[in-house]
Order: sequence, then C-alpha cells, then structure tokens
Amino acid sequence: MLLRDIKNIFHKELDEIYPKEEVDSFFYSCVEHYLGHERFILVVQPNLTLTKDEEEPLFYALSEIKKEKPLQYILGVAHFMGMDFSVNSHVLIPRPETEELVEWIVSEVTAMREVSELKILDIGTGSGCIAIALAKRLPQAHITAIDVSIEALKVAEANAKSNNVSIKFKNQDVLDPNFNLETKFHIIVSNPPYVRELEKESIKSNVKNFEPHLALFVKDEDPLLFYRVITNIARNSLLLKGHIYFEINQYLGSQTQALLEAANFSEIELRKDIFGNERMLKGCYQ
Repeated sequence: MLLRDIKNIFHKELDEIYPKEEVDSFFYSCVEHYLGHERFILVVQPNLTLTKDEEEPLFYALSEIKKEKPLQYILGVAHFMGMDFSVNSHVLIPRPETEELVEWIVSEVTAMREVSELKILDIGTGSGCIAIALAKRLPQAHITAIDVSIEALKVAEANAKSNNVSIKFKNQDVLDPNFNLETKFHIIVSNPPYVRELEKESIKSNVKNFEPHLALFVKDEDPLLFYRVITNIARNSLLLKGHIYFEINQYLGSQTQALLEAANFSEIELRKDIFGNERMLKGCYQ
C-alpha cells in the first residue's frame, strides 16, 4: 500500500476525534518510529510503497490511537529535555511543565557557589525523568530517587542506563510510618500525586484511562497528603539551607505554600508555568 494512502486512512479514522494537525503529528511520529523515515518522506517519495510487514505497526498504532491511548505508550517512548525515556502504563508520561521545574533547580544550583558532593533526592521518581535530567545537567550531583512502585523503578533504572547516568534507586513508601532516609540532602524535589478525585471529570480521557492512578490521584478530603508528609521528611532530611522543590496542583498553590510557611521554611517562591498556572513551589530549610 502507498504510504500516502495510509496517511489518508489515519485522517479518515481520526479526524473526528483529534484536530487534523495532531493526526498529522501522530502519523509522522509513527512513520519515524516504526520505519525510520523523516517527516518529509512523502515530499521526496510521494509514491513510497510499504510491504505488509511495514504496514502492520502503523495500523496497530492507528487502532490504539482510536482508543485515545497516548501515543507515547503506543510507541513506548517519550521525550523530555532532549532525551528519550521509555514509558509504559506504570509511569506517568513526562510533561513540559516538569521540564520547567528541572530548569529552575539547575539555574539555582548553577548560580550558587560550588557545592562539593551535591546530594539530591527525587521522591516519587516514576520514569526517572527529573532525576535523570538533573544528573545530566548537574554532573557533580549524587542523586537518589525513590518510588513506591517496583514496576516504575524498573522503568526508571532502564532510563538511567540508556541515558548514561548513575542514580541510586530505592523502593520506598513515604506514607510508611517507618520511612526513613540514611543521609541528608542539599535538595529534595518531588512531583507527587495531586489530582483530586473531584477533578477527574475535567481530566482528558487519554490521561484518566491510561496513566497510572497511583501516581495521579489523591482523595478529596486530604489533597495535600503527600505535600504534608514530604515537607515533614524535608525538615528531617535537608541540610541547613537546603531546598525543597515541588510540582503542585494549580488550584492549590496558596494552600501548598502555607504548608511550607507553617513548617518554617524561608525564601518561599510560588511560580507559574508556561501556561500561566501556579505549578512550582520552592522553600529553604532554615
């Protein structure tokens, strides 16, 4: 079958579900991933014909996209800060807003005087995107990353290996009453679960139906559970003048900030993301 005919089938099947530009993006991403062709392939080879074996993964991807399954899960890869990350149903898909959090940390560490043996802890590492990006950008750092999910840690470990960084991964649950850390850190960063159950209806179905609820949702009656617990952990596990960084629920910025204030953190800063939402929070342990 001609590749351009498959492109037309993508549009016929998907245009009622997604914008046409997004369908184009789906199609060319699949062509690039499965066939190794650049996005301009139909310009230079308008009559390119595929074999049955070459067609098969494209039609498989099309059937999955129709179910509104995220393309990153279909292809098994997501892009974050110029790197490729393996992803599956056990980990969240890395997002642009999280890149901003990493950039914030990197810029502040770079502006500081040189810290030997810089120690960073990533709580709820998931795919490992935050820890791995920090390891790439801050080669002087010694990074520990923890997660409650063993399956997520398998993904994170594979991503660290494929991106050539060394990170200490641990299977730990911050909600465990016996949780403890063996060392102290200059920086603790976390993007914990923060979507309230009441917000489920407004969440896109491709997120709600496919991304891991363990990493997404918290109960309405205690939406700041993880922030409160991690703030307490930070009080015991940050070195003096160490910093904590959170990615937060955009609707709970002031409440999350109040947690740090009540815990006597200083230099508290609430930042908006590229979409104008209150998404990042920083505090300094006095």
